[in-house]
Amino acid sequence: METYDENDIRYQQAKRKVERLSGFYRHLFIYIAVNAVIVLYNYKHLEPGESYFQFKNFFTATFWGIGLAAHAIVVFIANIGFVKNWEEKKIRKLMKEKDNHRSQKS
Repeated sequence: METYDENDIRYQQAKRKVERLSGFYRHLFIYIAVNAVIVLYNYKHLEPGESYFQFKNFFTATFWGIGLAAHAIVVFIANIGFVKNWEEKKIRKLMKEKDNHRSQKS
C-alpha cells in the first residue's frame, strides 16, 4: 500500500478536492431533505381547492437552489483556470513561508 506525505502538494490538493466534494454533497442532501419537509408541510396546509403551484411554495427551493448551483459551479467547474492557478500559487507561497519560518527557528 502506498503511503502519502501530508506535506505533498498533490496530497493536499486531493484532500481539499475531497473536502469540497463532501461539502457539496452534504449541502445537496440537506437541500433535498429540508425542501421535502417544506413540500409536505405546504401540501398538508393547502386550503380546499387551492392550487399547490404558487410562488410561496417554491420560494425557498428556488433561491436556495440558486445558492446550491453556485456551490456546484465552485466545486465542479471553478477548478479550471483562475481558481486552480490561484490555489497553486497560494499553496506555494504558504509552503515557502512555512519553510522560511522553520529555517529561522534553526
